[in-house]
Amino acid sequence: MRFQRCFFNVLFLLILVSCKTEQQAIEKNERIAFIADAHLSDIFGTFQDNDYKGIPNPVTGEYANIRTMGSQLQSTRIFNENYFAFIAALEDISKKGIKIVALPGDFSDDGQPVHLRGLKRILNEYTEKHGMSFFITTGNHDAVKPFSQDAGKTDFLGQGGKEQIITSSRTQLTVGENELEPIVTSDIQNWGYKEMTQEMADFGFFPQKNYLYWETPFSNYAYEDYTFDKALEESPLDKRTYAIKNTNLFLPDVSYLVEPIKGIWLIAIDANAYVPVEKLSGEKDNPKDFSGASIGYNNVLLYKSHLVEWVKRVSAEAKKKGKLLIAFSHYPMVDFNDDASKEMKAFFGTDKMQLQRVPVEAVAQSFADAGLQIHFGGHMHINDTGVRTTKKSNTLFNIQTPSLAAYMPGYKILTIHSNTEVEVETVIVASVPKFSSLFPFYEEEYAYLEQLKSPKIWNKNILKAKDYKEFTEWHLEELTRLRFLPQDFPEAFLASFAKLSGKDLLLMNKEISEIEKQLSANKLTTQDFETWTGLDMIFDFYRLRNAGELAVSDIGSIRLKHYQMVCEQLEKSNNEKFLLWSKIVHKTIQGQPSNHFKIDLKTNKIDRIAP
Repeated sequence: MRFQRCFFNVLFLLILVSCKTEQQAIEKNERIAFIADAHLSDIFGTFQDNDYKGIPNPVTGEYANIRTMGSQLQSTRIFNENYFAFIAALEDISKKGIKIVALPGDFSDDGQPVHLRGLKRILNEYTEKHGMSFFITTGNHDAVKPFSQDAGKTDFLGQGGKEQIITSSRTQLTVGENELEPIVTSDIQNWGYKEMTQEMADFGFFPQKNYLYWETPFSNYAYEDYTFDKALEESPLDKRTYAIKNTNLFLPDVSYLVEPIKGIWLIAIDANAYVPVEKLSGEKDNPKDFSGASIGYNNVLLYKSHLVEWVKRVSAEAKKKGKLLIAFSHYPMVDFNDDASKEMKAFFGTDKMQLQRVPVEAVAQSFADAGLQIHFGGHMHINDTGVRTTKKSNTLFNIQTPSLAAYMPGYKILTIHSNTEVEVETVIVASVPKFSSLFPFYEEEYAYLEQLKSPKIWNKNILKAKDYKEFTEWHLEELTRLRFLPQDFPEAFLASFAKLSGKDLLLMNKEISEIEKQLSANKLTTQDFETWTGLDMIFDFYRLRNAGELAVSDIGSIRLKHYQMVCEQLEKSNNEKFLLWSKIVHKTIQGQPSNHFKIDLKTNKIDRIAP
């Protein structure tokens, strides 16, 4: 009996130690960096089938293959300088000693061979020199269609400041009277899944010997009997396909789960959902049979519902085994407009402001109830945090990682303090070596546009930017002027709002005597509101929408207070557009913590960390 008691006591202690070891498997303060929407173009890359190497820098003589400044300022992303920003971010991450880096999609310009080779070279360099491990997942720009297709751009910068066409098929494009002779190279086509994943195979898409565990939604082995050989056998793309409903077509899904270090499970969700066209060609692997994947999770629920079931299974296993599950994918799972999407649809229209990309509530509900708690997304080039709690009391934190190719340029660091406590910090990439080295090219472009008296001429002051952050701010300002205002904003609203002073807006519905007490309490006067106009408020709205809390230092807390007071007055307006605008701005100002915060996964509480 005494022996039996001793035996069972030892056994009990062993079980306790085993459980304790499993719960403490995560090394304290382990960090993961997230870089979304790098949109890397290898501006110094060379073509394998054409000796064209771009044009020489007027100052340094170094050849580069870049897009025009005009094209950058009409796009929600920078095409050229983000090359230097990506390297600056990786340098910063390496200096911080962070070894795991996740890229939630749109890591490339458009999945072109020349750019993917360049990205692979950079990632391999940081792997070899700094011991980093990179894990990537697909975005709508990495595989524009599921299969390779001819493609090209008409807006590369050519000799004399003119636009240069570079295409994979000359028959695609018509050469205009004043255009340079097109450059034809297969290196500018859009690769599909097969070619893209082969090039980027070492970065999570396929198992590696140093991974502790790796699986896909289609794997047949269990964690307990995992071997690298088993994973390798089940990793080919032809074993990772799903059926497209109402067709006889199958498409690849390159989602994967990886345990890079003990106790942490990274789940990379391939949320590219390609919708079949109404009339299929009947040809094998025809890219024209599918639309692009930019809508994101709304189409995942319709076409890739197997991912919800897989996440549910993985979440249950993670909980059972004491693993911390961190999800990342390209697309947001929660409304990224600080829950102002309803008002924005009424104000701008449902087809404006990329509102078609807002995930329906069923997305967050489905993945939260499947067990996800933390998800890092990208796609929208914004800094934001969205929180959703379901009827079953499950909470999902959707963390939108800003793009390095837009205002505010940055990346996220996740610090894991324990299985139930994590910290998220946003790092602004403000200082970027060589960011202005391409400016001499743009001087030539500007001179050419000036000579043509082009109506598309841009503000040359962008070339006075002191650092990369200021450059991205100029980019947003010009993008707002050249694209957002004419395309998104209701004309009548702009005409009646843009030129009004802050004072006009503050007093629109009340006499000054009625708000003097409120002004006095905030140590303000009506004269303070004369320093800005409705147009300034619109631009600051875009800064807030892009950068969240990161924009506060640029706008200023006093100006934000002005906007809040004006919104309070406009909410009493009889003008429906003014009323909607006030609600949109107010919600944008009052968003969830998005700069530096901590999350308690046990209580589902999120708290700001003071700067």
